[in-house]
Parts: sequence; structure tokens; C-alpha cells
Amino acid sequence: MTRTRCSWVNLDSPLYVAYHDEEWGVPCHDETRLFEMLNLEGAQAGLSWLTVLNKRESYRAAFDQWDAEKIARYGDKKVAELLANPGIIRNKLKVAATIGNARAYLRLRDEVGGLDPYLWAYVGGKPIKNRWATIKDAPVKTELSDQLSKDLAKRGFKFVGSTIMYAYMQAIGMVNDHTVDCFCYKGKK
Repeated sequence: MTRTRCSWVNLDSPLYVAYHDEEWGVPCHDETRLFEMLNLEGAQAGLSWLTVLNKRESYRAAFDQWDAEKIARYGDKKVAELLANPGIIRNKLKVAATIGNARAYLRLRDEVGGLDPYLWAYVGGKPIKNRWATIKDAPVKTELSDQLSKDLAKRGFKFVGSTIMYAYMQAIGMVNDHTVDCFCYKGKK
């Protein structure tokens, strides 16, 4: 039996199918994964999500399994190493943003306990479950993603524009934008 999935899923990519079926739209409360996804969504700017998914394991290795304390201490030698690493997206601004985001994350963690309490407060601890017939019906940004984007930028985060934040909210399950015909729609609260 063939499962109906959201139309954006590249069915030729097992990695993409697994991401859709097991992660996208699933509420995430794991600090490391929240930090990882924040940075991967920013790295994706201007590229396809499949490009980022294909490099995800290399990113984990290159960025010390997303250990923000280690990343915050990266210096010029590590930056040069990252910019020479073909396993990640070698963009100076995106690499610098990840390091800056680690520093901003550590401040946020000290202030409010981390991304989990910070992000989920925006939705009262419960995902927003939309009801889209097609993925074209889903917005690319909302007032909520605008608010989140502005606040994160004020806190020193980079590559956190409203469109990137809406994609992030979808990825970590703050928003369930699976289309109503997708088998994941009913299964994910």
C-alpha cells in the first residue's frame, strides 16, 4: 500500500522521505536538535533542503555534534578548516552565523533556559495544526514567524529571517503543515 505524502517530498530520496515521515512537523524539545535545525535552516537559505539533508551528517561532524559551547569558542583556524570542508556549505557568512548563533544561544540558555522553553512559549506549548489542502496553501511566513525572527535577531542570531523561521517552525513541529491528505496529518498533533 502506497502512503500519500505531502507533495513537496522527493520520493526518489529515502533521506527526504524519512525526514518527512519521522521529523518534519513532529514536536521537538531536544535542545541539541533545536540548535542544529536552527542553523541548518539558515544554511539552507538559497539552496534546496535536500542539499542540506545530504550534508547533515557532515555538518554534525564538522560542528562537534552541535555542541554550542565548543562552537562558540571556534577561532580562525577552525573557521579555515570549516571553509575547506566539502561536506558542508562553505559560505563565510553562514559559517560565521553558526558561530555567532552558538554564542547567542548560550546567552539565551542563561536567560530563559534554552530554545525549548523560549520557542514553545510562542505557541503556548502546543503545536499549531493547520489544515491545508495543498502545500501551496501554506504561507511562507506569518505574524508569528515575523515576531520570532525579530526577537532572535535582537538577541544576536543570524540567518533568522521570517521565511527561514517559518520553515524552522514547521521542521521542529511548532507548526504542523502536513497537508490534510498526507498520512502524517492525522498522526501528528
